[in-house]
Amino acid sequence: MIENSKRTVHLAVYDTLADWEIGFVTAHVNSPAWHRTPGHFQIRTVSAGIDPVTTMGGLRVLPDLTLDELSADDSAMLVLPGNDLWPTEAYQPYIAKAREFRAAGVPVAAICGATGGLALAGMLDDHAHTSNAKEFLAGLGYGGADLYRDEPAVNDRGLITGGAQAPVEFARAIFAELGIYEPGVLDSWYKLYGEQNPSGFYELMGA
Repeated sequence: MIENSKRTVHLAVYDTLADWEIGFVTAHVNSPAWHRTPGHFQIRTVSAGIDPVTTMGGLRVLPDLTLDELSADDSAMLVLPGNDLWPTEAYQPYIAKAREFRAAGVPVAAICGATGGLALAGMLDDHAHTSNAKEFLAGLGYGGADLYRDEPAVNDRGLITGGAQAPVEFARAIFAELGIYEPGVLDSWYKLYGEQNPSGFYELMGA
């Protein structure tokens, strides 16, 4: 759990970023509602270059900073959304930054195709993990198949993975790792957004 003062969650942005996979993460990290310490966390976007990127949904995003400017010492977590670039050379700078973060003991969270990028780089060979499907990663010939977990999201020692179909569970794992909410509040949050149970809303209103 991160216990420093003001902390920044860095969201990697690149062309073909899968918008829906990180919507719950960005909105609820950046909004102070129900936070254990309101205003403790913020979102900043980071990219390989300074040019605007275009998401899969056609949104244009201007990065706040570049990967070269980002230090793990200044970050609470690096989040890697799904994308179509993960098997190409264009994605290697993001993998290199993920390695840097893990070497420094800073959490990394990857979802959908980004997990494929980590698998190709050998970063899932010694961590329990998940992805879109076991077959997806197995087809890459990586060495961590025995550690695959058939779960929506998995956190193993600060390396969080999730499937494209599980953006809520992915967000919940991130919030838990960062300690953004009290455990009971996080349970109510998931009851509302994950289980679609309206009682979670009333619990949150009373938190």
